Formats: sequence, C-alpha cells, structure tokens
Amino acid sequence: MSFIGLDLGTSSLKAILVDDGDRVLAEHAEPLTVQRPHDGWSEQDPQSWCDAARTALAALAARHDCGGLQGIGLAGHMHGATMVGADDRALRPCLLWNDTRAHEEAAAMDADPRFRAVTGNIVFPGFTAPKVEWVRRHEPAVFDATDRILLPKDFLRLFLTGEHVSEMSDAAGTAWLDTGARDWSDDLLAACHLTRDHMPRLVEGSAISGTLHADLARELGLPQVPVAGGAGDNAAAAIGAGVVRDGSAFLSLGTSGVLFAATDGYRPDPGTAVHTFCHALPGTWHQMGVILAATDALEWLSRLTGQSAAHLTADLGPLRAPGRTLFLPYLGGERTPHNDAAIRGQFLHLDHATDARAATRAVLEGVAHAFADCRDALAATGTTIHSALAMGGGSRSDHWLQVLATTLGFPLDVPAQGEFGAALGAARLGRMAATGAGPEIATPPAIARTVEPDAALGPAFAEAHARYRHAYDILRTL
Repeated sequence: MSFIGLDLGTSSLKAILVDDGDRVLAEHAEPLTVQRPHDGWSEQDPQSWCDAARTALAALAARHDCGGLQGIGLAGHMHGATMVGADDRALRPCLLWNDTRAHEEAAAMDADPRFRAVTGNIVFPGFTAPKVEWVRRHEPAVFDATDRILLPKDFLRLFLTGEHVSEMSDAAGTAWLDTGARDWSDDLLAACHLTRDHMPRLVEGSAISGTLHADLARELGLPQVPVAGGAGDNAAAAIGAGVVRDGSAFLSLGTSGVLFAATDGYRPDPGTAVHTFCHALPGTWHQMGVILAATDALEWLSRLTGQSAAHLTADLGPLRAPGRTLFLPYLGGERTPHNDAAIRGQFLHLDHATDARAATRAVLEGVAHAFADCRDALAATGTTIHSALAMGGGSRSDHWLQVLATTLGFPLDVPAQGEFGAALGAARLGRMAATGAGPEIATPPAIARTVEPDAALGPAFAEAHARYRHAYDILRTL
C-alpha cells in the first residue's frame, strides 16, 4: 500500500509518496510565487496551486508505481481567503495568511466579545474572517458574487474531488468556528454578513472528504482513491512528528516560530494571544504560541552584516551567560503574547565591543526569549511543556538549540534524518481515511540526540529574559 501527502506552502507545493511504513518512495516540489501589489498585501493565484498539484502528482506517478495507492491527504497554509463563484472558480487572488490589510476589520471583530467567546481566540488580521470583511467593504462586487469561501488546501481539494469540504484544524483559524463544538457558528457568520451556505462542509482530518476525480485520476495514471480531510500546516506537521498525545510538543524554528502543544481538552485563553485550535484527530485540540520572526531574524542580521547565517553561527564557542546586549526580534510586529502589529525590532546596549559574533548571540538569545514568552503564555492556560521535538531549519544549529533549551528550561529532542513534516502528516491522514487506522500510526521520529538545558547557566538566562520582558514594556509606548 502507498499514500500521497500534498503540502501546500506559500513558496512551493510538496508532494510525497510513502508506503505503510512511512518510507518515502518518491517526492516532488513545485515552486509557487507570491504577489505583493501594495504594502502589507500578500496574494496568490489559486489556479497556480491546482497546476502545481497536477504537475507534482504526475511526477510521483512517473517516478514510482502508484498502482497500490490507497489514499491522499492534504495540508496547507492556513487563514487564506479564497472566494469562489458559483462556477467553482476563484473570483480574485487569495489573501494569504501574512496579508495584514484587514487590521481595522480584525480590531472591530475582536472588540465584539462573541468572537473570543465562541472561537477561543483573538481575531488576528491574518485570520480569514477580517480579510473577507475587507473584501466586502472594498470589493463589493466580488463579495456579492461569492458562493463559497475556501481555505487554500480546500480549494485544492475542490480541484481534486469536486467537493466543498474543510476540516476542523484549518477551520479553527477562520474566526467563524465554534472551536469547542467543532462546528461553524451561525451567530459569527451572520455578524459577517454570511451564512452557513457560504461555508464548506466540515469533516475530521482523518475522515474521507471525497474521492479523486475519475478524469483526473485517468490523466495522472492514479487509482481513484479517497482524499482525507487533512489539516492546516502546523497540525499536519504535528501528525507527521507524532505530537498527538496530551502534553506532547514541538518547537518549529523556521522563518517564523511555533511552540505547539497537543491537548486532549479545549482550554482557550484568548488574552494570552495563544492560538487554541482543533487538532486534526477527533476529540483533540492543540495550542500554539507563534512568533513572527525566528530564522527570519537571523537572515535579517545576515543581510545587515553581509555574512551568511551559516557563517554567523558557525563558531560561537561554548554556551555562555547572556551579555547586556539585548535583541527584540519584532521586525514585523509580534503575535504571542503581545498581539502587537506596531512594535518593531530593537538592539539595546550596543557598545564599541559589539561585533558580529556578539550581535549573533544576541539575536539567537532574543528569539529564545520570544519562545519563552510563548512558554509562559501556554502555561497561563494550564499547559506545561516538559520537552519538545525541535523542527525547522534553525534546529540545525546546535548552539541555538543550547540557547533555546537553557532559556526554556526543558530538553529539546533532535530527530534523526528523515521525513516527518506536514507532507508526511498529510499522507498519514490519507492512510487513516483509507484504512480506518487511528492515532497509533502517528508515531514520533527516531531521535538522534537530546539537547538538555545547562542548569548552571539557567539563572543567567532567566534574568536576561526578565530584562527582555521589561524592555518590551518600556519600548511599546515609544
């Protein structure tokens, strides 16, 4: 048996074919482009996702026999507003997760206490509902012609199956879902001049959402197999990483940063700016602290110094107590715990001795402090993390992992080489839908090593984090 996972990212669509032991049989990535016609806007042509999927699926079929294919699963970037007409064509480019034009609409929705009470979350500008409201106000003809509103991976599902379907983890990021009840909120939809008829049907991520179109299956040389509900990108990554049991967690050190914890109960606390979403498996939820600049902060320093990120982090020596230099990584605002779109990054306590290496240490420490803020926000909801799987490109830096583990006060497990991300999670959900398998197949990866906190330096890092928090409190008023 084999299974396909499709992971729709903003820069590429990744497709993998795996067997029932999670061994990757074939993989292919198709690049995608983002359009930014105005400051703060971020858009993508939904048809490009379909074209990329057709190419990627054909590439898998060309590289390996897919006669034993049993199921397909989908993962994708969340919060995108894809507005579809009665002919199932997109009416305009999709407004992506990092499009911030709807900040006024988001603030107005968040001021309505119903949204936090029902969804369990702050209404962020990146969420789907405020972006659709922006379209209603500024492009009324598009809004009036809208028959369905789909999230990005669900528009891809429409292409694959002809079905208007979403699932709980992705729908929880729209600001229209009753997250505890795992159903659309008619009250919140009405507040946005919408009805349930505008929404896709909801299934669990491990359930069948439809079947691959017969014509498309024939064209691609694939069997006509079921397509799973799938998951939003972080929930899918958690399925791929085996983060499904209550208390299990991962730390993703990518362009942005995520501290993700699986929970078996619904524990919202919107005031912490923690995301509380449904997980991709029935009866489960997850929480996320999100920082907007993780490796992106290091790349910023790389551009500033003219030295590559790899060079900057290559020879930092043994872990040492933080110096007085502080870096606040708020280059484009911050989400958890501040929900502050206006704050910007800061370097504090620079002196003549501050060279590129010292600046690099401050940047790595600043990102770790931002993760510590997420740790504390999660703890305020009752979620305590005892260890986490380290994921993302930044986890290749052993020094950064030492800084993070010591700042956070818990060990970080580093996976051995292998596929364990969102594409694998999607394939696993495809397997669950096709075979009836459950959480038992969402196993964690083999661990290459564990990075423990440096107990001797823990107090120094805790003191530096306190100074970091104090600096934000002062600087946010300037």
